[in-house]
Amino acid sequence: MLIQCRNRSFLFFQKKNRAQEGEKHIKDIKLQDGSGTCSSEENHLEAYECQLKRLHAVLTASGDQERDQLLKDHPGDICTLVHSIIEKVKTEMTADLNDLHEKQTRSTLERHQSATEELQRLHNEEKNILNESHAASENALKDQIEGLTSELKLFNELKCRAEGSTLKRDLQRNIETHGSPGAFWEQEQESLLFVIEMKRDRLQDQGNKLLQMETLVEKNLSLEDQLLQALQQSEDYSVRIDNYQSLIQYVYVNLQIILIG
Repeated sequence: MLIQCRNRSFLFFQKKNRAQEGEKHIKDIKLQDGSGTCSSEENHLEAYECQLKRLHAVLTASGDQERDQLLKDHPGDICTLVHSIIEKVKTEMTADLNDLHEKQTRSTLERHQSATEELQRLHNEEKNILNESHAASENALKDQIEGLTSELKLFNELKCRAEGSTLKRDLQRNIETHGSPGAFWEQEQESLLFVIEMKRDRLQDQGNKLLQMETLVEKNLSLEDQLLQALQQSEDYSVRIDNYQSLIQYVYVNLQIILIG
């Protein structure tokens, strides 16, 4: 933008210089013909030419320091105007660059904020998933521990029963009387006793369930009897209601006959 301004200014003053040279040439011709006089306009033209040369030097300066020094050493209306234009262009360019930098900074901050929020959201989701998975695993382990604890308790109870059972005492008495058949057979016999106790415990549970089922069957039979009695009573009530309705109808007809007669 600054270069275009320089080029336009240079072309403008170049055209003006040519026009002034044409006017000077015409004035010279008039002076030769006696139709014009040499006046202060020549001095003005020379001053303009000097200013144009200085302006060209300012516009073609290699740097800001050289340009500022030329403007300081050769003050003039045209040079001052060009200098003010240059400063204005600098100010506008600086403002544009500041606005662009501010927009880029704001956009970068917004993108960073958005990316940070997205990462925080993903982190929270992943943390929630991990917490839920950990809680589910912990509950499953608790259930397994409770199941194993219950089985261990049942095993210990069965073991105590086997050790205190009549078969165990008979086996121990037999070993004391006839001698031990060996460690292996003793262990096998103890295992067999344990299995027998387990089977007996299961049979006892099944017996309890059968007793409960028998109780339920008796209750169902009692309920069926009560239901049959209720149905019979309902039928009796229906018959009575029909009889009452017939009686009421008979009485109503007789009353009508009496009233009419």
